[in-house]
Amino acid sequence: METKRFFGPVAAAMVAYDRGDPHRIGHFLKVAGFARIIAEAEGLDPDQLALIDVVALTHDIGIRNSLKQYQSAAAPFQEALGPPEAEQMLTALGLPKPLIERVCWLIGHHHQVDNIQAIDHQILVEADFLVNAAEGKMDLAVIRSTRESLFKTRTGRALLGQEFALDD
Repeated sequence: METKRFFGPVAAAMVAYDRGDPHRIGHFLKVAGFARIIAEAEGLDPDQLALIDVVALTHDIGIRNSLKQYQSAAAPFQEALGPPEAEQMLTALGLPKPLIERVCWLIGHHHQVDNIQAIDHQILVEADFLVNAAEGKMDLAVIRSTRESLFKTRTGRALLGQEFALDD
């Protein structure tokens, strides 16, 4: 499978996985869109772009099992239960093992924002926040504060400012 062909098969598999949950499907598709915008603008290479596409689509794959097992979608539950689900899906789709391993690591850490050290992690966190802030109707003060404390990419900061008309 060529790098450029990962998005479609993974997106289709995730839509099937989250069948009947339009909110969840819409969420991961929006995160994937923002992640791709940021990754391209920040100059990531084709392999990194493929990784960003896959992880953005699968980042919340642990939620379904977390709700079943714990009646909660709390971050620790979904981060623990997501990587095995993603590994199974992505292996069945024939994705390369190193890509799967990195995607699983990112899924298992995508709510851990205190020590982000790689651009793929940074972009995933920023894209997820861009969507969560709108879906959760966050207060503008919280959004501004998060922009200052969490957003490191030029593109992510610009998108957040544009999405919420942060003129300061």
